[in-house]
Amino acid sequence: MAETTSENRVSIARLILVPAVICLGVTILRLVGELQHWNEFWFSRAAGGGGSPIGVSWLTLIFAAYFGYKLAKAGETPKSYGKVILSAIVGILILVGAAFLAGQPPIPTWKMAVLFALTIVAIVVQYPAWPKLFKTLLAFGYAVRIPVAILMYFAIRGQWGTHYDVLPPDFVDTGFWSTYMQIGFLPQMILWIAFTVVLGGLFAGIAAAIAGRSKPAVQAASGAGA
Repeated sequence: MAETTSENRVSIARLILVPAVICLGVTILRLVGELQHWNEFWFSRAAGGGGSPIGVSWLTLIFAAYFGYKLAKAGETPKSYGKVILSAIVGILILVGAAFLAGQPPIPTWKMAVLFALTIVAIVVQYPAWPKLFKTLLAFGYAVRIPVAILMYFAIRGQWGTHYDVLPPDFVDTGFWSTYMQIGFLPQMILWIAFTVVLGGLFAGIAAAIAGRSKPAVQAASGAGA
């Protein structure tokens, strides 16, 4: 699925194209299943998705590992795989701390602001360890989440009764735009991007480290055969 330029640099657009299209297809399938009231296990309409297996969250981690593997195989490696993994762990700790600070809804405005600020910090700290992976995951994250944010706009506006518009427990509905920003736009454009870049970075770093270890072994074997 990935292609490189004449300088052996992986094209991010080509690398993420097919995975993004697959995720879009899964999103559409999930929406249709919920609107048609298909099996609740696969197409849960509960707030937050109810852990349904049909969703893009777990696919994001699989594709993140794929991106790390392909970049490593193409020779676009970081200075240290350990730093990539460590940065991801630091980011995860920041996200956990932010979630703990926010607490249960309703969340005060100041806590919401701190939550999103810390989330952005968790995203940004991933860049130095492996800039190319960071750009890849960021582009992929938005390619996946922008369609979901658009979908949630119409779902919340039309009250479709899907997990895309069902309000979380204890959520105070203060009007369409406030609701959409709190459960739709901002989570998709910031929180889920953090999930993609931070948690995806961990999976990508591990996959790339494995690919990096196997590459010298393959080269050594081919050299011995020659």
